[in-house]
Amino acid sequence: MDINATLLLQMIAFAVFVWVTMKLALPPITKAMQDRETRIAEGLAAAERGSKALQDASARSEEALKAARVQAQEIVGAANKQASQIVEQAKGDAETEKARIVASGRAEVEREVTQAKDALRKQVGDLAVAGATKILKREIDAKAHADVLNELASQV
Repeated sequence: MDINATLLLQMIAFAVFVWVTMKLALPPITKAMQDRETRIAEGLAAAERGSKALQDASARSEEALKAARVQAQEIVGAANKQASQIVEQAKGDAETEKARIVASGRAEVEREVTQAKDALRKQVGDLAVAGATKILKREIDAKAHADVLNELASQV
């Protein structure tokens, strides 16, 4: 009986121990495990949301980068077009300026040729008077014979 009574007392002590453990120690442990499980689940959900947000942000940044590249290409194209227009305008202005300078030069040459012809006519007239003077051995009045000298100069 000693074994049975000891066994019975041990069983009662074990049952009291299990009951005390279930009533006092198990609820805080269970609550701590549930809290930890909740925090882990929230962390995993937050990580999933963060991953999705990262993918969304990455996609948006790619789209913004593509749009920026397209805009940069448009700006470069517009700048090239404007540069070619400026070059063409400068060429046109240069051609106009060239034509003006050439016309001015031609007018200047024409004026100088006219002046040279006039000077040459005067010299020819003077030479004719000098030659006639030597031939006639007398002096001819240039003012009196201006019509004759002008006609002679125009023929030369």
